[in-house]
Amino acid sequence: IGTTGPTFNFYHFEQVVRRYILGSVVDSEKNYVDALKRILEQYEKPLSEMEPKLLSERKLKMVFYRIKEILQCHSMFQIALASRVSEWDSVEMIGDVFVASFSKSMVLDAYSEYVNNFSTAVGILKKTCATKPAFLDFLKQCQELSPDRITLYGLMMKPIQRFPQFILLLQDMLKNTTKGHPDRLPLQMALTELETLAEKLNERKRDADQRCEIKQIAKAMNERYLNKLLSSGNRYLIRTDDMIETVYNEKGEIVKTKERRLFMLNDVLMCATVSARSSYESSGIMATGLRYLLKWSVPLGQVEVIEYGSSEGPGENCRFPPQHSAENVIVNVKPNKLYMGPGQLYHDLQNLLHDLNIVSQISQQIGSLKGNYQNLNQSVAHDWTSGLQKLILKKEDEIRAADRCRIQLQLPGKQDKSGRPTFFTAVFNTFTPAIKQSWITNLQMAKLALGKTYFP
Repeated sequence: IGTTGPTFNFYHFEQVVRRYILGSVVDSEKNYVDALKRILEQYEKPLSEMEPKLLSERKLKMVFYRIKEILQCHSMFQIALASRVSEWDSVEMIGDVFVASFSKSMVLDAYSEYVNNFSTAVGILKKTCATKPAFLDFLKQCQELSPDRITLYGLMMKPIQRFPQFILLLQDMLKNTTKGHPDRLPLQMALTELETLAEKLNERKRDADQRCEIKQIAKAMNERYLNKLLSSGNRYLIRTDDMIETVYNEKGEIVKTKERRLFMLNDVLMCATVSARSSYESSGIMATGLRYLLKWSVPLGQVEVIEYGSSEGPGENCRFPPQHSAENVIVNVKPNKLYMGPGQLYHDLQNLLHDLNIVSQISQQIGSLKGNYQNLNQSVAHDWTSGLQKLILKKEDEIRAADRCRIQLQLPGKQDKSGRPTFFTAVFNTFTPAIKQSWITNLQMAKLALGKTYFP
């Protein structure tokens, strides 16, 4: 009795819990399907029939894009679910119903297109509310007449939330399904299917967002050829950064600093100046957007980072003479204080190292003196050496600090008259050391992703 009682009770408890979770699945699905129907019946249908129209046919289609197809998928699932509930006492399985319903390509296609279009749909709704008071009144009236007073935005969010809800319910069901139960493997398969589906939706959303970003950049560019270039192929945006570009004269002296925006695409690096532009829409409202004035655009695979001051010692990684790299960092500095960049700092360091060498030679010569002279002995020479060594350490610290936010790039230029390749340099300062590091890492990863084109 002591062994059979608990086993029987546990099995009975599992049955009760599984039936309860099944009820939650059925209820949540009914509420979800009802929400989709409400979108179409209380919003889409009246808006399409009313005269004069508050939304054009094109905007109406964009706002309610793919909702009918999603409703169709879930209506079929609801039928299969009801059929399984009716025979639950003999067939205690639900995982196979999920697999059969949500492994179809039409589900992924309908949901991904809905999710990708969601921000566009919401943008149209917000803009129309701001420009047409009658449309805002219509939405408020629909909300007030609904029993739960949920907004159209709240209803439209439900497809975004649906698969995470399904995953939680199935995880709960699996947790309460013992090993050996006929529903355990189908539940595991259903969970895998839904998690894969959710990940694919996220991937497609990321791809759509990246394509949208590229289109926005292309639209804002002042170069027509570049607009076409960006709009073609499988280009995507890796990152956008605001930096300070430092420009020098031939002597290596700072001429000016400029705010720039760098666009790192998967195969192109672009540098532009940002400027605002204003235009008037058909409604008469002024819209302010960004306009980019392109400074240069180069193949990403040919971009090289020039690092100063590596662990090997000053100047060993320097492809250009230090005297041509003087830099005043004028960002985030205290008033009336001059900050000299790595070029000048390296020059100062070389002078200190030179002087240390001379002082060492003088120290050896002092050691060979026959007489004793005031302020000319080994103790004084040691003080000179010690002082110079401290100055060298301090200068090295200054160089490291200046390099933290500094990116110097070697970039391909146009061929010269002989057809030989030329290069130019550009120096930028990021706003934090972390941005510099992540930017360089992204550049390296993107170049690797380009394959062997630039790594023969």
